[in-house]
Amino acid sequence: MTITAQSIIRRVVETLQDNTSIRWPVAELVRYMNDGQRELALYRPDSMGTSATITCALGTKQQLPTNGAKLIEVVRNAGASKQAVRLTNREILDAQMPGWHNVTPVGEVLHYMYDPRDPRVFYVYPPATISAQLEIVYAAYPTDVAEPPDGALYTDVTGNIGVPDIYANALQDYTLYRAYTKDSEYAGNVARAQAHYGAFSNSLGAEIKATVAVGPNPVGNPNRTAMVPQG
Repeated sequence: MTITAQSIIRRVVETLQDNTSIRWPVAELVRYMNDGQRELALYRPDSMGTSATITCALGTKQQLPTNGAKLIEVVRNAGASKQAVRLTNREILDAQMPGWHNVTPVGEVLHYMYDPRDPRVFYVYPPATISAQLEIVYAAYPTDVAEPPDGALYTDVTGNIGVPDIYANALQDYTLYRAYTKDSEYAGNVARAQAHYGAFSNSLGAEIKATVAVGPNPVGNPNRTAMVPQG
């Protein structure tokens, strides 16, 4: 995240041939770019993958940090043993041990459960004490670029983009897509908007294919297999 937001907006302004920023105010383009960062994180939550050590709440129900959008994985306990934490199916526990939420809390947990319909919450077994700590990986919300005042030029844009640098071109395409959509009544701009959104979408798909191809687990993450709880 070392690429400046100004450099993205400059390229957008040059492509739009609106160097005085009359038709497309710079503040508006920055809003589009921030929207693009959020859309990127929506379709590619791994792009904002963040590792963190969290202190558990007492019991089974746990929350992501305040900047967390979705859980990716619970890796291990952060205590002395560094014991791994395995993904399991909550239905198994509910069926075999209906009272599992009231089991005596422990300092190191064995399993975690996650439902993407409630993306900021996960559950652990056995219940955790307030001293328990876990190392997790989660998708964070991208940080918005500060919006400059009305009448600003691209040179007034400050700060860096809130997504990894490899997505700078995709972010530029998304911003141009939104800009041309605004002027869709002009001939050719609908096609331009569609072309830039297509480039945005295609770059995300191409990048994930490349990542999977060279990654250490090209056929998938084995930790996604549900395990029968132990203990």
